[in-house]
Amino acid sequence: MRYLKAGTRHTVRFVLNGREAEGEAEPRLLLRDFLRHQLGAFGTHVGCEHGSCGACTVRVDGKAVRSCLMYAAQVEGREVSTVESLATSDGLNELQAALQKHHGLQCGYCTPGILMSLSQLREEEPDADEARIRDVLSGHICRCTGYPGIVQAALEVFGKD
Repeated sequence: MRYLKAGTRHTVRFVLNGREAEGEAEPRLLLRDFLRHQLGAFGTHVGCEHGSCGACTVRVDGKAVRSCLMYAAQVEGREVSTVESLATSDGLNELQAALQKHHGLQCGYCTPGILMSLSQLREEEPDADEARIRDVLSGHICRCTGYPGIVQAALEVFGKD
C-alpha cells in the first residue's frame, strides 16, 4: 500500500457490489464513513465504532471485516460487498427471507452485518452446524431479538432445521 500524506485527498478505486466505484478519501477516512457518505451505501451501519458490535460488517475480497476498523484507502483495487449486494432481482435472497420468516430481526440495525457474516459462512462452510453459526453470531450484538430467530433462520438456510 502506498503511504498517503495526512490532510490530502486521494482517489480510491475499487469494485463495490460488482460495479466499478471510486471516491475521494483522506488517508484516515474509515471505510464505513467512505461507503456511507461518499458512495451512499447506507446499509453499512455505524455502531460501536470499536469493532465490537458488528453493525458495520462488510465483505472485502469475500471476507467479513469491520468497516469501522479499516481505512477507505485500504480497499484500493479490491472488491467490497455490502448488504445492498445480497438481494436478487426477485427480492430478498434466501437468508434474508429466512430472517423475515423466523422473526430474526426487529429494529434491523444489526441485520446487515449479521447477513454479511452469515453469507461468508454459507459460502465457506455450507454444512455449518448450530455451534458454528452461534460462534459466528457471537461477533454481533443484537439487542432486540435475543438471537433465537436469527439462529433458526440460519439453520433453515444451512439445511439443519
